[in-house]
Amino acid sequence: MMEKLFLQYPKCTTCRKAKKFLQENNVTFDDRDITIDNPTVEELEKWIDLSGLEIKKFFNTSGVLYKEMKLKDKIKDMSREEMIKLLATDGKLVKRPLLICDDKVLVGFKEEQYKEIL
Repeated sequence: MMEKLFLQYPKCTTCRKAKKFLQENNVTFDDRDITIDNPTVEELEKWIDLSGLEIKKFFNTSGVLYKEMKLKDKIKDMSREEMIKLLATDGKLVKRPLLICDDKVLVGFKEEQYKEIL
């Protein structure tokens, strides 16, 4: 079993809750600041496929950058490739935290989901 990868933004309260949950449950993980080391196009392609979610779920729709760029209307007309390239440009566009396990990717933090994969 590979170590889990946890992508988060340290100032995000949801990310801090998720990290605390992992630590309290003695889960070992690689901790990565999504704003310093944002996901690559290749990583995003793999994670989106693994998650089983539609690509829109990977956008941080409540983020300032998302709103400034008026992406709500723009992403409707974008191809999968265009959306992935856009997400790879800035970690703040990506919904967080992301928890990547062997064959699962969790987007956001829901304690029940986290419990299922531990």
